[in-house]
Amino acid sequence: MAVLLHRLGLSAYRHRKLVLGIWLFVLASLIACVSVFSGKLDDRFSVPGTESQRALDSLSKTLPEASGANAQIVFTAPEGHRITEAPYAATISRTVTAAEKAPQVSAVAAPRATGAVSADGTTAIVQVQYPVQNAEVRTSSVDAIEDAAEAAEADGLKTSVGGSVYSSKGVHVGPAEIIGVAVALLVLVVTFGSLLAAGMALLPALIGVAVGLTGLLALAPAVSISSTAVTLALMLGLAVGIDYVLFILSRHRQQLARGADPKESIALATGTAGSAVVFAGTTVIIALAALSVIGIPFLTTMGLGAAGAVLIAVLAAITLVPAVAGFAGSRLTPKPGSRAAKRAADTEGDGGRPTMGARWTKLAIAKPLLTVLAVAGILVTLALPATDLRLALPDNGSAPHASTERKAYDTISDKFGDGFNGPLLVLAETKNGTSAASSQAGAQVAEKLRTLKDVQAVLPPQPTSDPAQSVITVFPKSGPDSVRTDQLVRDIRATDADIRETTGATIAVTGTTAVNIDISTRLSDSLLPFVGIVVGLSLLLLMIVFRSLVIPVKAAVGFLLSVGASLGLVVAVFQWGWLADVLGVPSSGPVVSFLPIILIGVLFGLAMDYEVFMVSGMREEWAHTGRARQSVVDGARHSARVVTAAALIMFTVFAGFFPLDDALIKPIAFALAVGVAIDAFAVRMTLVPAVLALAGRGAWWLPAWLDRVLPDLDIEGTSLQKATSADDTEAKEAEGAMEAEGAKEPQTIS
Repeated sequence: MAVLLHRLGLSAYRHRKLVLGIWLFVLASLIACVSVFSGKLDDRFSVPGTESQRALDSLSKTLPEASGANAQIVFTAPEGHRITEAPYAATISRTVTAAEKAPQVSAVAAPRATGAVSADGTTAIVQVQYPVQNAEVRTSSVDAIEDAAEAAEADGLKTSVGGSVYSSKGVHVGPAEIIGVAVALLVLVVTFGSLLAAGMALLPALIGVAVGLTGLLALAPAVSISSTAVTLALMLGLAVGIDYVLFILSRHRQQLARGADPKESIALATGTAGSAVVFAGTTVIIALAALSVIGIPFLTTMGLGAAGAVLIAVLAAITLVPAVAGFAGSRLTPKPGSRAAKRAADTEGDGGRPTMGARWTKLAIAKPLLTVLAVAGILVTLALPATDLRLALPDNGSAPHASTERKAYDTISDKFGDGFNGPLLVLAETKNGTSAASSQAGAQVAEKLRTLKDVQAVLPPQPTSDPAQSVITVFPKSGPDSVRTDQLVRDIRATDADIRETTGATIAVTGTTAVNIDISTRLSDSLLPFVGIVVGLSLLLLMIVFRSLVIPVKAAVGFLLSVGASLGLVVAVFQWGWLADVLGVPSSGPVVSFLPIILIGVLFGLAMDYEVFMVSGMREEWAHTGRARQSVVDGARHSARVVTAAALIMFTVFAGFFPLDDALIKPIAFALAVGVAIDAFAVRMTLVPAVLALAGRGAWWLPAWLDRVLPDLDIEGTSLQKATSADDTEAKEAEGAMEAEGAKEPQTIS
């Protein structure tokens, strides 16, 4: 692989105008496709094959209003008044009429028809139904509902609008993300000691991100793509794109400082550092693509979309970087006497002083057992809250306090009960397809449901266009993300056999709340198998790369510690509410159900990334010197600086998405940011050197039979270096032969 990448880098350098032109042409073409064939993002959460999804699909045909999106207009009378007073009742009637005229609205139910008036008579709810899903509700329709509610405030009523029409707000590129890129540029300037080099590093990364993002958006008309998938692809593409360029360009500048020819230097950097980039990117892609095996469409889209962004980042690193380096030529060479030049030429660091990476490594291995126990103890402590992990999909209760949907959610919880924000739909079907039989069975089912624990209210059965069907709305006593609501869904499903025997009807629990519960259950059940696949893959890959047994085991344990500590911090902040006010977290509750799997997939690839760059230098020193302990320090001398810069860039990019008021993106950004920081600084730069120092020569041992069986990926470019050395030797021998031949030629006497 190293030899192939060397040739690719050399070719990209020579044909730099063509390579850059191809990338810009692809980007322009994708932008044109997005602008001409723009499609809507689809934020539906579905779980094919589950009871709730099958029932919801059935209702979409027989009663679209029940399966579609909904909005709620919440009215609260002034203090000392009741919502049923004539002036307020007239205002609500006018609002209902205005809401009925809003685009796409199929039905509007007044409080008098549904009985949605609070026990104290101060609050009422108008239900607005759509025949389409959330993703298909136009912004103009929601705006019309909000305008109708706002008009009612002129008569003294306090109003707010909520419901399922308010979901994830999609892709965000604002000041926080721009600041994140600016900080990444600053880190690159400090790392390279050159504004030109930093700019040259950022350019290929940004082009790669633009291609990946527009490519994903271009698929929206043909493929169901969620706004969260696009945001995750943007987040990951930006982070890994800058990191991968950094790895190759830093190697290139080190070689330039040692006097290498720019063309040969970038080719060699692409063959060596590029091999590690391809390996690291491949592990991220595999882990993210593996999300598709869980069988949840929106998660499959997220995984494949993010994997595509990482793939584009890898391609940009191994083709655009050599091309851009070709335009820069020797101008990327560190200035003589600069710190960058001294770091490249001096084996000990700046003017004989050890580098910060070497000093930190020496400190970590001074008492390696103490370091291992201390780091492991701290990470295990941070991971303890993860034992209380609860998973659910966010609702309007996770929205910012100032938003209209959060105000509506809180008012409904306060005046009607938590369960009114998450009603359950029970679909009852009879074998006898007459309306009378269906109505009678529906009434019996409703009566049975009223006797269940944690049921607050049950509405009368509602017929559908299918005579054999009726729909019963059940309001739990607990909120949609409560464990008690989860149990109530199980209890209702457990009564199916009894209801079938007594009424002849079969039941299925559905609705947004039930679908979300089924998604969270599917994800919870998939978590441990997914961890097993990822850990097993890491053991195999690292065993192949480093020809060692200790290093893969150590890397897998370190990865699990990183994931555990990150999840523990997520639970403490987002579920328990620790430091929630300080960090701007609007509410505490269950963790986003797909966060752990996304975190595991992404952090796995990044952990392998840092592991390769840290340990490969140590292995190279060990191969040259045979001194186990000293090779750990010498190997970390230069790689620690690059890994530190890479981790800071990733942390900054992920943290830039944290301020967003999006209940899906905010916890994911937090988890990835702290996960990168923990894995890079606590595990790879501290725990890894200490474990290797403890293991000594045994760290690099692999049974001979296993060494023969395992393939050689040559991530470190050993074959390339041998080939380069052989070419140099052949060139010198040829030159010597020509000189000797010249010496043998007879001298002519004039």
